Amino acid sequence: MKRKCLALFSGGLDSMLAIKLITMQGIEVHALNIDIGFGSDPVKNETLAKRAAMAGATFESVNVRSKYLQDVLFNPKFGYGKQFNPCIDCHGFMFRTAISMLDDYNASFVISGEVVGQRPMSQRNDAMVHVKNLADDKDDIVLRPLCAKLLKPTMPEREGWVDREKLLGLNGRGRNAQLNLAKEFGFDEFESPGGGCPYTMEGFSNRIRDFIKFDNNMSEDDLQSLRYGRHLRLPDGAKMIIGRDQNDNEKLEALKLQKMDSINYDGIIGAHSFIDKNASDLDRALAAKLAISYCKSEPNVVYKAKIGDKIIEATKCDKSEAAKYFI
Repeated sequence: MKRKCLALFSGGLDSMLAIKLITMQGIEVHALNIDIGFGSDPVKNETLAKRAAMAGATFESVNVRSKYLQDVLFNPKFGYGKQFNPCIDCHGFMFRTAISMLDDYNASFVISGEVVGQRPMSQRNDAMVHVKNLADDKDDIVLRPLCAKLLKPTMPEREGWVDREKLLGLNGRGRNAQLNLAKEFGFDEFESPGGGCPYTMEGFSNRIRDFIKFDNNMSEDDLQSLRYGRHLRLPDGAKMIIGRDQNDNEKLEALKLQKMDSINYDGIIGAHSFIDKNASDLDRALAAKLAISYCKSEPNVVYKAKIGDKIIEATKCDKSEAAKYFI
């Protein structure tokens, strides 16, 4: 009987190599990109599907944003890394999600591209034990092909579904072995290891901390909004967002920012801006000035801004004024 497995798939080189090592053994692989808040972009998914196919797998993006917010982000059992990154809990959650889908795909086990010692928080030997417990991997069906020879044999290896001798024993943060394999397999396009999870980035983490300081009810769209534009906290506590470019404008407009009003000016173009619906009059007046300053506006001209059902007159100010309030 031909076996099938599910793969946690980021689009990076390690996950591509893990898939390739398994498909070379005649096992069918379905790659899952677990979307915890930063996926489901049609262009990105097209790229991920191409990379998965290059390694011999089919592809699917799985939206678990709401459950991730509820179960992991704000209450991790094993805490955070240097920033707002609950890595151990996050990995356990992803594996648990994949394991729960095995029956749906008539698959037998789950693989990932993890390497022992590559990530300081989630890929230590002890951390992998915590991940296994969080994933509820009672049947020992999570396999890590790139470092399998450094770990105890899993059920897929013990049962002969996978030939352990054809797996690897990579260790540490070096990339030479992976890059050599990429050349051998003809992988000419993959995500740079210099990228990373937004939760590990200081700027993004600061935005999360600021948000929950003022509002402990974060929605999926609230989380998405933190990725785009300039974020400001005004003197009376109102949150303001100013788009940086056309992409930001489009992404922010597409979100359902139900807690915010857009700031609209007739007849001029530029950054799209938003402010809390419950902002004070002082913060609204300041937001109107800042918003017009990031549009194609003229100095000393009085413009009318519409914020919610209110019209506020404002003149352009120096953009350095906004820098005082950047998060």
